[in-house]
Amino acid sequence: MAYAYSMALTDQSRPKESMSGQTAGPAGSRPRNLTGSDDEKAAGLRRMKTLALSLLILMAIIFTVSFALQRQYPWLEYVRAASEGGMVGALADWFAVTALFKYPMGLKIPHTAIIPNRKDAIGASLGDFVETNFLSETVVQEKLASVGIAQKAGAWLAKPASAERIATEASAAVRGAMKILKDDDVRDVIESMVRRHFVDPPWGPPVGRMAERIFHEGHHHQLVDLLVDTAADWMDHNHEVISSLVADRSPLWVPTFVDGLVGDKVYTELNKFVHAVQTNPQHQVRLQLDKYLNDLAQDLQHDPAMIARADAIKEQILDDPRVRDLAGRTWETIKTALLDAADDPNSELRIKFTAAIRDFGRRLVEDPELAGKVNRWISDAASYLVKTYRHEIASVITDTVERWDAVETSQKIELQVGKDLQFIRINGTVVGALAGLTIFAVASLIFR
Repeated sequence: MAYAYSMALTDQSRPKESMSGQTAGPAGSRPRNLTGSDDEKAAGLRRMKTLALSLLILMAIIFTVSFALQRQYPWLEYVRAASEGGMVGALADWFAVTALFKYPMGLKIPHTAIIPNRKDAIGASLGDFVETNFLSETVVQEKLASVGIAQKAGAWLAKPASAERIATEASAAVRGAMKILKDDDVRDVIESMVRRHFVDPPWGPPVGRMAERIFHEGHHHQLVDLLVDTAADWMDHNHEVISSLVADRSPLWVPTFVDGLVGDKVYTELNKFVHAVQTNPQHQVRLQLDKYLNDLAQDLQHDPAMIARADAIKEQILDDPRVRDLAGRTWETIKTALLDAADDPNSELRIKFTAAIRDFGRRLVEDPELAGKVNRWISDAASYLVKTYRHEIASVITDTVERWDAVETSQKIELQVGKDLQFIRINGTVVGALAGLTIFAVASLIFR
């Protein structure tokens, strides 16, 4: 027992070699690659190890003294039995705790150094446990249903500071995107979209369908009225212009007073005609104009010659250089507007965006139906992710543990839970002492 005790003391200070041959450092020392936040845990672990070791030393001292004096003082036999049991309990529990993290006394006893030797198996088991018990659709849905994410997110979004923060982050994202995007690439995309959706399709049929609907519903009558009213007003104020046009076009041999009579007659007839068209919605001119426009709408849809003429006009209006220029000017306009809005906290776009965020947040809080829809969408999305990628998510744990160094893993785990495990050694010392005392007392009562 004295040998075991000396080896226990040696194991507390002797450096160990990791599975890769590296020195793990003295037991209880600060493990490698740990952050400063772990210093307090390391200090606490050292204190608990010192306390457990101190109890073992105390039991050994008591055992030595009581063993030496028990013949002189028979009552010390009970003290010896208690201290002997305390040492046995302390050493047994020291072995059990140490066997989790390293080889006790450097001896490669089977089923010791469990964490370094079975690190990968432990990581796989932990991943399977998380996948089975946490990454299930039922668990995720129940948790999300109890949280009420939409309402909480709405309350946060409704705050002015939160909405402003999102607007600020969105502005930063816009500026970053503008720096990443190449102008030529964006122009090419816009040009291809314009060509695919605007230039390449024939214009005749869609324009004809739109015109047919407009003419059928009579929306063009207001434009006709405007033109007729303008013509009537012009006629009322341009009598001399009409007379001059007639005089200028009459033969030289016609007397001047005849030109005047003819001019007045032409003006009067034109004026009467225009005012008749203006006042009579069923005038023959209006009816013929409606018929012409409706025929034109039909021809644009069904007459190949008219469709070809419309496409020819389109090609003349939007030839290749013009499409390229249109795409460039469109992108420059969009880019300038977005950058100006992103850089100016008081821009109209940013103010409206912030207001929209706050309004959406308030609606999430005040509208149970909307909040329910958002919660269901979140729940369905989370369920889909869990159902589809649960194994990949859980494998993060397994893969991460596999990449860890075995010795460092053992040290880090010991740093996190070792302080509590030292209570096993302390309790083992106390329980062993009580058990030894009880066993010796019962045996003495029976056999003496």
